[in-house]
Amino acid sequence: MFIGHFALGFGAKPLASKVSLGTLFLAAQFIDLLWPTFLLLGIERVRIEPGATVVTPLVFEHYPFTHSLLAVLGWAVLLGVVYGLLKRDRRGALVLGFLVLSHWALDLMVHRPDLPLSPWGDALLGLNVWSSLSLTLALEVPMFALGAWVYARNTVALDGVGRWGLLGLVLFLFIIYAGNLFGAPPPNVLALAWVGQLQWLLVLWGYWVDRHRRPAVPV
Repeated sequence: MFIGHFALGFGAKPLASKVSLGTLFLAAQFIDLLWPTFLLLGIERVRIEPGATVVTPLVFEHYPFTHSLLAVLGWAVLLGVVYGLLKRDRRGALVLGFLVLSHWALDLMVHRPDLPLSPWGDALLGLNVWSSLSLTLALEVPMFALGAWVYARNTVALDGVGRWGLLGLVLFLFIIYAGNLFGAPPPNVLALAWVGQLQWLLVLWGYWVDRHRRPAVPV
């Protein structure tokens, strides 16, 4: 799952109109933003095995601190509480916490049974939609289109940056998605981890676009 997470970030804007799109992206993709650093530090492990699934060559061997359900619950509470204390925005804090949790729920649908329930347990879950490319596309592409439409429908561009920056962001996310599906696998785990760090640029892009748009209905 990739653009599906960003879809929920886009789509959550009407629920928390005071929260920047960049922050919504941060929450929706939070555990995948942490994961590359955990790989670089050797805390979590992944193996590249072309053909492991139809959709991704990655075999997630050990990622209990970013992707176990219990850990994700902890990250959701942490992000929600920090945002709530800083911004005094209870609704925004709840939406952000939900977005962090949504990442695990979406991953549950597509991953093989490799998602742990806790950092210390042996139970692994996953519905393995990634075993079918057509099913994966049928799930993620409409979800992404709907999320982007909801954001565009509920915000108004203030200038050309707000209009064309949003279009560029949507197209760029889709191009990355297509590259992940149909491009060559990463050459090694180190390259994968460093490329994963570039996701922070998508968060920054979200902040940039959102500063040039306003809610369609005044807050």
